Amino acid sequence: MAESQDPVIGIDLGTTNSVVATVQANSPAVIKNRSGQALTPSVVAITKQGKRLVGQIAKRQAITNPLDTVFAAKRLIGRKFSSAEVQSAQKVLPYEVVAGEHDDVRVMLGGQKVALPEIAGLVLHELKQDAEAYFGRPVTKAVITVPAYFNDGQRQATKDAGKIAGLEVLRIVNEPTAAALAYGFGKNVHGKIAVFDLGGGTFDISVLEVGGDVFDVIAVGGDTYLGGEDFDNRVIDWLVLAFAKEHGIDLRKDRMALQRLKDAAEKAKIDLSGARETQVNLPFIVTPPGGGAALHLTGILTREKLEELTGDLVGKAVSIAEAVLKDAKVRPADLKEIILVGGQTRMPLISERVKAFFHKDPCKGVHPDEVVALGAAIQAHALTSEAGQVLLLDVTPQSLGVAIAGGYTRRLIPRNTTVPTSATELFNTSKDGQTTVKIMVLQGENEIAHQNELLGEFVLSGLRDAPRGVVEIEVTFDINAEGIVSVSARDRETGQRQSITVTASGSLTEEELQKIMEAQRDYLLEAKSSEVVAQKRIEAAALVAGLKNMILRLRDLTHGSEFGNDVIVRAEQVMAATEPKVAGNDLKALTEAVDQLTRTSAIVRAVIDRIEAIPP
Repeated sequence: MAESQDPVIGIDLGTTNSVVATVQANSPAVIKNRSGQALTPSVVAITKQGKRLVGQIAKRQAITNPLDTVFAAKRLIGRKFSSAEVQSAQKVLPYEVVAGEHDDVRVMLGGQKVALPEIAGLVLHELKQDAEAYFGRPVTKAVITVPAYFNDGQRQATKDAGKIAGLEVLRIVNEPTAAALAYGFGKNVHGKIAVFDLGGGTFDISVLEVGGDVFDVIAVGGDTYLGGEDFDNRVIDWLVLAFAKEHGIDLRKDRMALQRLKDAAEKAKIDLSGARETQVNLPFIVTPPGGGAALHLTGILTREKLEELTGDLVGKAVSIAEAVLKDAKVRPADLKEIILVGGQTRMPLISERVKAFFHKDPCKGVHPDEVVALGAAIQAHALTSEAGQVLLLDVTPQSLGVAIAGGYTRRLIPRNTTVPTSATELFNTSKDGQTTVKIMVLQGENEIAHQNELLGEFVLSGLRDAPRGVVEIEVTFDINAEGIVSVSARDRETGQRQSITVTASGSLTEEELQKIMEAQRDYLLEAKSSEVVAQKRIEAAALVAGLKNMILRLRDLTHGSEFGNDVIVRAEQVMAATEPKVAGNDLKALTEAVDQLTRTSAIVRAVIDRIEAIPP
């Protein structure tokens, strides 16, 4: 490429699809994958033969391999297995979701428990390879986007996924903020804008003040379990219920049927963005339990019916937008532009409801599927280029605090505080003679401690023996520009101190992360050597075929005389000796076979040339 510095990329790691982009010659552009497409499905599978598949090739075989094909993993990443969202997801996902050792979420893939950061890491690595094919050299640095309403654990899990993929994650950026960067790039925009981001699995709304190259986030809100998947599931429920009424069979109990329903629901929903009605036709969807002819599922889904099925989901997103504008102290009339992001915003009802709420038409000048990746690329370029002048001021999406006596929450950093930031507050011991305190770090808006997300906890010990309230403990919260939280506690009198960089209880440990990274490296080396083995085998086969032809030619030239017979015998011995090596998978043995065949071919060719040079 024309630019001499190491390439950097921006990645939108999506629920349904992922996109990678870069900035070249000061212009952001999407990098197409090796199949020539801008979007790479966020799907990972393992075949019956143990081969890993990522992207479109994995999505293509999902119907016949539903148990070992994982999609929409972003909806579960960084969550606790015991959470309501994960328990709900188990009912509609065709693959198996199981608990990890730390109440984290794992999926069964190829008979193994696999952590979700590893699934995300495989998707990121696929995008990394696409970028390397584009640049023609290694790519090691990236900015990755996450939903604005992701909590600390979900952000940490995304960073882990980047490490697993072999990427140095320069920064984690909120998706709506990235979209705003792409919208305002090179336009000298001034004023307040709102980004309404409804993707495959998550919803975010952000209000920003844009002034030239400064992007100042005022307020964010969202729901990390509201997106296109929920719209699909409403259609699936409608189809399943109709089929059950007619045939008395619950199609959800058949994993292959469930995967076919998922594909059909998604297709019907997309069709209805441009048409008033669409036909759903799934022949041979299931065989009755008692035997007999296979049953078919057919039906007509209209746009009106889809809107009836999903209207409350759209209403929920608009209600969140209303709350965020209230937090930002901004009226709809104050907004210069409304930007729609995410594939689900193509649904006509969403555009209509957004227009009705904000009293203006949404912006048509951005690509809803690509704008987030373009913004991530702009931020990556700004972080690594001397010419990068973009200033991004983001906020923490949820309040942060600690649990205090009585089961309540003491908030230290309110939501929508500009990051990076820090806050310090003094606490006292709650009992006489208390020599240790447990610091429980919480994220959320509830006054009751256990109703919030527990991000992590640690113990400050060695406190002096004193009456209740005498020992003072200084607690400090630090949040960096990516929204990653660090917390420390210090005994003011003795200076005794403990601190942690918060990782949610469901996150990977450093040891687990290292094991996964090493396994990934082994897998990549194995995959690379397999390609070399295949190439060497092709090379050996070509040499054997050529050698056989030369032996026939040599026999013709010598007319059955003894001249050259020793060379023919030797060539046949070499072919016989190398045959098992060519059939095997040992790269070293194959390489030796190719060398032997090459040398023997050269000898036979030299004899033929010498005979052909003798005058008749």
